[in-house]
Formats: sequence, C-alpha cells, structure tokens
Amino acid sequence: MTSVTPLRATDLLYNNHVNLDILTEVFYSNFYFEYLARWPTLCFKTSSPAPDVGARDVCTGYMLGKVEGAGHDWHSHITAVTVAWDYRCMGLAKYLVRELVDRSDNPLNNCYFMDLFVRASNRLAINLYKNLGFDVFRRIRGYYSSTTEPSEDAFGEYNNNNNKNQLDYG
Repeated sequence: MTSVTPLRATDLLYNNHVNLDILTEVFYSNFYFEYLARWPTLCFKTSSPAPDVGARDVCTGYMLGKVEGAGHDWHSHITAVTVAWDYRCMGLAKYLVRELVDRSDNPLNNCYFMDLFVRASNRLAINLYKNLGFDVFRRIRGYYSSTTEPSEDAFGEYNNNNNKNQLDYG
C-alpha cells in the first residue's frame, strides 16, 4: 500500500534510487531545503512499506511544488515530480499531481492555475500532463542547459485548476 507523507530533509539521504534517472531533475541540497522551508505542505512523497520489519519505508516518488505570483497570476508550480524506476506505470505520478492540485485548491493556497516546465524530449511526461488536462502554452529555447550536455528546449504547460474532470478522481 502506498501512502503520501510530507517530504522531510532527512528523506533526501534515502532517495538516490529515485533521483538516479536521466529524466529526473536533481538539485543542490540547498534548493530542496528552501522548498521544504517555504512550501512544506507542497513537498511530499509516496512510500511503500519496507520489506523488512522495522526498516525504513521505501520512498517511491516525490513532488516539489510551490506557489507564486500575485492577483490573478497566483498559481502553483510543479518544480519536480518523479517516481522510482521500479514503481513507474502504476499511476504514482498522476497521484502526486492530483495531490498537488488538491493542495493548491485548498483555502490556504487558493491558486487560480498550475504550471510546469517539461523537457521537449520527455514524451512520457508530456503525455501524462496532456492526459491530466495540461496544455502547452509556450516553448522555451535552451531552458535545460549544462556545461557537459547540449541545451534542450522546454515546454511551459498550464492547467486551470477549476477543470478537474481530466484528473479522473474516480
């Protein structure tokens, strides 16, 4: 059984199996710490019971979200959503996104919409977001860049939180 719990700083010591994937964006520790301090309710993980009694539960995926903007531009943003390789194709990413939508809509956050950036080459993620009702609203040339790899474009995607029918809550 999978459960959703807050992502904590100590969890960063145990999620290498989730982060060691070419499609997963990995950040410096201070980046994670800032999110955990500023938006603790929008940073959470999925986990499964450990196979050994008394052992730590296994982190199967996590979400880093935030809220930003002002007025009608007040929105939530998916900074990172990732699922461990051996837990993919089980609907966990969809589950994590739905959880962030719910938390974004609650009276504490009351967001007008949600957005994210996704690698233009990441077809699996693009299809996931399309099925969840996200639409591409712009292409950002060279958004993903490093000193060792060629730069890659990103799609900026948008979802009106009031249109939850694509999120298939049934």
